[in-house]
Amino acid sequence: MKKILEVKHLKVSPINEPRKILVSDVSFDLYPGRTTCIVGESGSGKSLTALSIMKLLSSQLKQTGDIYFEGKNISKLSNEEMRPFRGQSMAMIFQEPMTSLNPVLTVGDQIKEALSVHLDLDNNSLNKKVLSLFQEVGIAADRMSSYPDELSGGQRQRIMIAMSIACEPLILIADEPTTALDVTVQAQILKLLSDLKEKRHMAMLFITHDFGVVEEIADDVIVMYQGRMVEKGSVKDVLKKPKHAYTKALLQCVPDAKGIKKLKPIQHRTFI
Repeated sequence: MKKILEVKHLKVSPINEPRKILVSDVSFDLYPGRTTCIVGESGSGKSLTALSIMKLLSSQLKQTGDIYFEGKNISKLSNEEMRPFRGQSMAMIFQEPMTSLNPVLTVGDQIKEALSVHLDLDNNSLNKKVLSLFQEVGIAADRMSSYPDELSGGQRQRIMIAMSIACEPLILIADEPTTALDVTVQAQILKLLSDLKEKRHMAMLFITHDFGVVEEIADDVIVMYQGRMVEKGSVKDVLKKPKHAYTKALLQCVPDAKGIKKLKPIQHRTFI
């Protein structure tokens, strides 16, 4: 299978503290129709890795290494040169929809705005496209005129998903999109994302700290610890036959369904 994205030796550090490494030597590939999960504790570098791919890092951070999209090195592109890629070639669902959606615009108008940036469509065509997207993500058409604060958490996340897939990207990056949702809504969102990935044959990079989510949706898994990639492999190998001590320690923290397993908290020691 031909890879769609290659990340080679990615490194992120503060501009004013170049010796402080936030992400160190991270390399992996993404393939169409497959989901790669990046898992690890908060602060392990998961979100920084995703933001680096989109070139959305803070101006106070510097990234080095190479990122190839369909064979083209995009890591050296300027912000202006990256704009055609964002939304159309690759898109991102952020962790908290209320901080990403504009509170003074209807959700329908926000999706139309995302479409109009990349597609040359008249207003009638834009409305039809938005209605189609609402239907695809399971939102009633009459919600087009709603504002973000009038929607539930699950509905807002579906709007974010609709916005991200509007221009049919080849890569979808999801940064802990189910963290603030209850278990039932989380399951619905995970199924929606999996169905969309299969239907559109997208590559999906899913960031999470929840091994239950990993087991449900991942094809491949990357485990990160203190900015480093400590283990990488198929979901079956990583979950059933973990090799790194940190991966084993993380899995020992996961409760079983029956509540019988004795949990072992991670001790304060280094795994690298």
